[in-house]
Amino acid sequence: MEGAAVSAPSEAPGAIPSADDLIARVKSYHPGADGELIRRAYEYSREKHAHQKRHSGEPYYGHTVAVAMLLAELHLDVATVCTGLLHDTVEDTEATLEEIAELFGEDVARLVDGETKLSQMELVSQRTRQAENFQKLVLAITDDVRVLLVKLCDRLHNMRTLHFMPKPEKRERIARETLEIYAPLARRIGVNRICVELEDLAFRNINPDAYESINRRLSALRTTRASAIAAMSSLLSQRLEEAGIDCRVFGREKRPYSIWRKLERKGTSFDDIADIYAFRVIVTSPDDCYRTLGVIHQNWRCVPERFHDYISTPKPNNYRSLHTTIVGPHNVRIELQIRTEAMEAVAETGVAAHWRYKSGKYAYDAKAAREAGGDPLERLRAFVEILDHGGDPDEFLEHAKLEMLSDQVYAFTPKGELIALPQGATPLDFAFAVHTELGAGAVGVRINGRERPLRTRLRNGDTVEIIKGGVRQPPAGWEDLVVTGRAKAAIRKLIRETQQQEFERLGRVIAEHAFQREGKAFKESLLDDALSRLDVKTPEALYQALGRGQVTSTQLLDAVFPGQRSKQGEDPSQRELIDDEKASLFVHGGGLTPGVSLHFAKCCSPLPGDRIVGIMRKDEGVEVHVIDCERLAELEEEDPESGAGWVDLKWTPEARTNSAAIGRIHATVRNEPGALAEIAIAVREARGNIVNIKSISRSRDFFDMAFDIEVFDVRHLSNIVAALKTCDRVVSAERARYE
Repeated sequence: MEGAAVSAPSEAPGAIPSADDLIARVKSYHPGADGELIRRAYEYSREKHAHQKRHSGEPYYGHTVAVAMLLAELHLDVATVCTGLLHDTVEDTEATLEEIAELFGEDVARLVDGETKLSQMELVSQRTRQAENFQKLVLAITDDVRVLLVKLCDRLHNMRTLHFMPKPEKRERIARETLEIYAPLARRIGVNRICVELEDLAFRNINPDAYESINRRLSALRTTRASAIAAMSSLLSQRLEEAGIDCRVFGREKRPYSIWRKLERKGTSFDDIADIYAFRVIVTSPDDCYRTLGVIHQNWRCVPERFHDYISTPKPNNYRSLHTTIVGPHNVRIELQIRTEAMEAVAETGVAAHWRYKSGKYAYDAKAAREAGGDPLERLRAFVEILDHGGDPDEFLEHAKLEMLSDQVYAFTPKGELIALPQGATPLDFAFAVHTELGAGAVGVRINGRERPLRTRLRNGDTVEIIKGGVRQPPAGWEDLVVTGRAKAAIRKLIRETQQQEFERLGRVIAEHAFQREGKAFKESLLDDALSRLDVKTPEALYQALGRGQVTSTQLLDAVFPGQRSKQGEDPSQRELIDDEKASLFVHGGGLTPGVSLHFAKCCSPLPGDRIVGIMRKDEGVEVHVIDCERLAELEEEDPESGAGWVDLKWTPEARTNSAAIGRIHATVRNEPGALAEIAIAVREARGNIVNIKSISRSRDFFDMAFDIEVFDVRHLSNIVAALKTCDRVVSAERARYE
């Protein structure tokens, strides 16, 4: 991807690092690295991209070298560095994966393939393309996290040069995508060094005025506070040295985007932000971290609510540190972070910090990562679970963003396992985070030993015990009780499965009654030949199609007993269906112009037996309405020049004797097992044929539903309404005439 965002310092065209420069950087942390393989990958990339230029005017291969150098800064292995050099060759040149595998090995080819797949979707919707690509990225990550690290370094260099891209709208789109997807992913696996720069670069392109304003304020602060910061740093070092603690102390400045988020989230002013400047104390061991904390609190007053121990309770991305805020000289609040060198490495480079020598190989040491306080790769498991729950790509992207963008609250299982959740999470979020089946069967919760509602918001330190039930069916409104993408995806999957099961039950009832009307015993084995005729694969799929109205009972019987059934005329599905194409066969009127187009209004769905009238619409023909349709009042008020005019219409005899039409009924139904089956039986006994069912709204006790039913005429529909009103599980039923 071409592009770029401006960073300080800005990357402009200049000298491209040589192969020797890159090899030297890799060998500085991996002396046994295969320098010759890196050199060949470097020359291959330069050759393949020889005639390509970037928007900046520099040779395209300069981008691939920059990506490889960024990967080397993270101390990654040779295969990953080579992938940085080759990541665009298959997509943008005539190079093939087979050639890459032959020249550089299967490992490099597999990583290059993972990168290439992310850029090969061509869909109409930009949002859908983004969602599809994110799905592919997650799938690639599950195979090898190095794909994500290469992608992050690729995006970082593109953001550093985004200002060379000529189209502002494209710059903003790339910046927003970076802020919404790539920066949170970097934070997710703990690569803070890349995350904060991506955020600042995106922020600068999305809101340049705010970015410049904050930078001006920071520049002014540096001038006024430089001496105070130096003095405080020296004083800290002196106090710790007197206590016999070997350490290094340095100050850090809060990043512009981080300041902006705080200003937005808390509604405070720039002058009220206490932690624009903070100090980091790096010591040699975890014991020294706590000793350092004691020395600091003995010398300066601490702010109690501002203390966090992320060593005993690491963040989910394996971040470990002690945070405290003290009241320093001149009554100024000062934030401090205390950690070891190893913790510092994990905080800055996350998952990349665990590449090391092991058994003669330079590779990712997952065991060491877990022993250090938790493997950051575990934080990607939630995305895989969301993907497994199905749904369309946009839904997946929505849920994934929920997972990435929320601050954390920490709760415990009864056995003491730590579960990290977003702020505002509920016990249902907790249950689905532990296991999907636990969430699906949750009926209640005990928080700190007391029973509480499932809608309760969890707080840091809560111990949560989920009370399980036997029913795997989410009650109405469950989706509104959760905030995590993982829980929302799981609940939507459960709802889809429940609906499928309900349609399947309903379809089986319809099939059994269809056989009963024919005087035949229902046997599932009789459906074998009918499945292929109806283009369905399994009996369960057939039942679902029947329940959804996609296949009618008449079609089923014709498929099971082809040529054996008589045309009885008692089933409306056996008659000619009234539609716009055949409207002239069923409607006539003295005011109709020969050859004029007729079509039935969707707002009132006229049925044979209704009093009807036509509205002549300019360039559209005649629209047929029921005489008391509410839309007619609106049409009367239209400008006469619009071409609207009234036409007297009547139904032809054929409409009453040889046709059928679709009528709609609205019904309120009790939320009880068997309710739909009871309705299907009542409609069938009244000689109607359900062709579509739609759930309008759902509560804990009731469904509001719409049924589209094939009927002979308006009287027939009225009879079916009356039949539904006699059903025990139907609270109310009426014809739905106005949409």
